[in-house]
Amino acid sequence: MPSDAPPQSPGAGAGAPLLAVEGLGKAYRSYRSEGRRVLAMLGLPIAPVDEHWALRGIGFAVHPGEAVAIVGQNGAGKSTLLKLITGTLRPTEGRIAVAGRISAILELGMGFNAEFTGRRNAAHSAALMGMSPAQIEAAMPGIEAFAEVGEFFDQPVRTYSSGMLVRVAFAVATALRPEVLIIDEALSVGDTYFQHKSFERIRQFRREGSTLLIVSHDSSAVQTLCSRALLLERGRLLLDGDPQQVMDYYNALIAERENSSLETRQHQSGAVQTISGTGAARVETIGLYDERGVQVEHVGVGAPVELRIEVRVHAPIPRLVLGYMIKDRLGQPVFGTNTHHTAQELEALRPGERLCFRIRFPMDFGPGSYSVATALHSTETHLSDNYEWRDLALVFTVANLDHPYFVGLAWVPPQILVER
Repeated sequence: MPSDAPPQSPGAGAGAPLLAVEGLGKAYRSYRSEGRRVLAMLGLPIAPVDEHWALRGIGFAVHPGEAVAIVGQNGAGKSTLLKLITGTLRPTEGRIAVAGRISAILELGMGFNAEFTGRRNAAHSAALMGMSPAQIEAAMPGIEAFAEVGEFFDQPVRTYSSGMLVRVAFAVATALRPEVLIIDEALSVGDTYFQHKSFERIRQFRREGSTLLIVSHDSSAVQTLCSRALLLERGRLLLDGDPQQVMDYYNALIAERENSSLETRQHQSGAVQTISGTGAARVETIGLYDERGVQVEHVGVGAPVELRIEVRVHAPIPRLVLGYMIKDRLGQPVFGTNTHHTAQELEALRPGERLCFRIRFPMDFGPGSYSVATALHSTETHLSDNYEWRDLALVFTVANLDHPYFVGLAWVPPQILVER
C-alpha cells in the first residue's frame, strides 16, 4: 500500500534550486503627480508621499521535487509573493531566479476573456504558457475531459460559475506536467468532487517529480501535500520549516491576543511544540490509561482507554471549555471535540482550583503514531479567550495486536457477506 507521507523525489532539497528568492521586497508608493512617479521610475531621487511595503527581506530557495506551502493571515503578502514569482508584478528590491517551466493558478479566470468560450480561453491560456499550436490541439481533449463542464466548454465564460471557471483554469494549467506548479487559494472554490480530483492530479505530478508552491489555509492539504512550509506575517518571512510545526505556530498566532504569550520548545519526541495563551488556566498533566488504570504509551487497536487531563486555574475565569484534538503522524485531525459541544462547560472558576477531565473511548484507530493537542478557552473555539493552546501535549502509539490485518486511520470492522 502507498505511504501517507508527502512524497519526496530523489534529490529533493539538494542541488541547484529551481527557484531562488533573495532580499525580495515590494512597495506600493504614492506620488504628488504622475510626472513625479515617472521620474522616480527613471531612477531620479523623488520621494513618495506615502509608502507601504507589502513584502520586504524575503529570501528562500525551492529545490526540485519539493512541495512548499505558503501560509499566513490575510494581508501577510502571500498572493503578492506568488505574483512576483510568476512575473505578474515587478519587485521593488531583491531578485528572483527561476529555472524551468512554471504553471500558475493565481486568481479565478485571470487572463480569461469573458466573451470567449471556455475552449478559446483554454487555447489562449495554453499559448501564453508556451505551448505550441500542435501541443494545444493534442492537449485540448484532455483539458475538456478533466474540466467536466460539458456543453459549457463551448459557451462564453461569463455564463460560468466560479467553480466552473476554476475547473477550466486548473485543467489548462495542468494539461502538461509542469516543472513548477504554483497554486493560490483557487482550489478552495468549487465542489468537493473536483477538489479531490485536483489534489490527486497534484499528487501524481509530485510522484513524477514536479515542484509545488501552494498558498492554502487548509492545514490538511498543507500537511498532506507539502514537505515544507513558509509562514509570512506582515510582509516578513517568520518561519520556514516542517509543515506541522509551521501550522501549529500559525494557529497559535491566530489565537494570540492581548496579554497572550507564544512559545515554542523542543518536544521529547524531537518535534517542535507550540504553546500559546494568557496562562489563566494551564494543563498540568496529561496521560493515557488502560482499563486497569495503568498509564500507557502503547495501545492495541480497539482497546478501551481513558485520557486524563489535569488543569490548574491561575486567574478568575467566568467560563472554561476544554477541547482536545487527536492527530495522526502528519498532524492531520483524526478526532476532536470540546466541552462546549458536550454541554459540560464550567463557570466561575477561581485561582488555585484544580480540575480533572476523564475522557473514555475505544482506541478504534489504525496502527501508527498519534498526538493530542489540548485547548483551554471560553467558547466554541480557542479563537476567543485563549487561556492555553498546547500542541503535542501527549504522544502515543497504536499497534494491531489481535485484529485481522487492515490499513487506514480507523478500525471499522466490517461484516462482509459473499453470495455466489
